[in-house]
Amino acid sequence: MQLLRSRVLWGVLLIVGGIALLLENLIDLRIGGFFWAVILAVIGFIFLSEYLNNRQQWWTLLPGISLLSIALAILLGALFPRLGGMFGGLIIMGGIGLSFLFVYLHDRSNWWAVIPCGVLFTIGLVSLLDNVKVGFDTGALFMVGIGLTFLVLAVLPTPSGTMKWAYIPGGILVVIGVLIFAASEQAFNTVVPALLILVGVFLAGRALLTGKKSG
Repeated sequence: MQLLRSRVLWGVLLIVGGIALLLENLIDLRIGGFFWAVILAVIGFIFLSEYLNNRQQWWTLLPGISLLSIALAILLGALFPRLGGMFGGLIIMGGIGLSFLFVYLHDRSNWWAVIPCGVLFTIGLVSLLDNVKVGFDTGALFMVGIGLTFLVLAVLPTPSGTMKWAYIPGGILVVIGVLIFAASEQAFNTVVPALLILVGVFLAGRALLTGKKSG
């Protein structure tokens, strides 16, 4: 962690930041977005380099990947404001969620990281759908997304085995989300039949796999 604690590094970053802000104020040079994107990306890479040098510092994955995702969202907004406004939330929330996914992949005992991962991915997807004005209640999608997060958690391997308890909140949240979907005529005509098909495929596939194991 010596690089993160380096006074020289932070001093240089502050000097460059001051110069960028001065140029922006004096000659109306709009480089603020690009500057902060670069700064955040540099700091993010520093955190990731710390993880690569010492795998015990798994917590550096969280700020490292999160800062890179924020930098990407800022850069996209600076280059393409419309796309930045539409996809910015998905990039940031999805990036932070991805950092939790890597925490779980680093050590399967960190099963708790799956929950914020799924929640943040769901929030990012909801923000995108809200921006494109879909014809159904995205609150229902939020419930389904969190429910699916728990269902995934129930089947993921951990050192102590699978966590069957996660089926209960997962199933309840998915059912609530589907009921909210059903209140929308458009969702009832399209999404609900698709969900029924998926559930049917899951049940049939599980029954076939169970039959093969018992046979």
